[in-house]
Amino acid sequence: MANLDMKTMMAALLAGSLAMTAGGFAYAKPGSPAFDPAQFQQRIEKRVDRALNGTDATTDQKKQIADILSASFKDMKPLRDQRLENRKAMQEALQAPTIDPSRIEAIRSEQMKIADESSKRFTKALTDAGNVLTAQQRQAFFKNWNNHEHGRHHGKRG
Repeated sequence: MANLDMKTMMAALLAGSLAMTAGGFAYAKPGSPAFDPAQFQQRIEKRVDRALNGTDATTDQKKQIADILSASFKDMKPLRDQRLENRKAMQEALQAPTIDPSRIEAIRSEQMKIADESSKRFTKALTDAGNVLTAQQRQAFFKNWNNHEHGRHHGKRG
């Protein structure tokens, strides 16, 4: 039972890592002149292709995964926008002449709801994507995606 709990926790951590890195990747510059939805889709497809490199995943499987992830990012954009609005509201509430604890709590509570909705949406995307892949392909996908991110971050620091 402890082993199952550890596996569940590791899966959650991997999913969280994927969600955070993919989320940052997805929304690096939306709304800016440089953001191009077609280019964004191509970047997602390249990332998925790299993550499944060396597996027997078919082109169709890779395309399905990219489409699932892309759709989830699009679905989560309004939630991201709400989160940014709430962050601004929290800053304003904390900088007000008088601090209103009930207002701050309401903003915090809303942020938690948004985080939960985002988590549910991305978890659904991961589940849908996982159903497209075999167990071995899923393992390779998460390992390669996280190794890619780990190496990229170290490259920027060093």
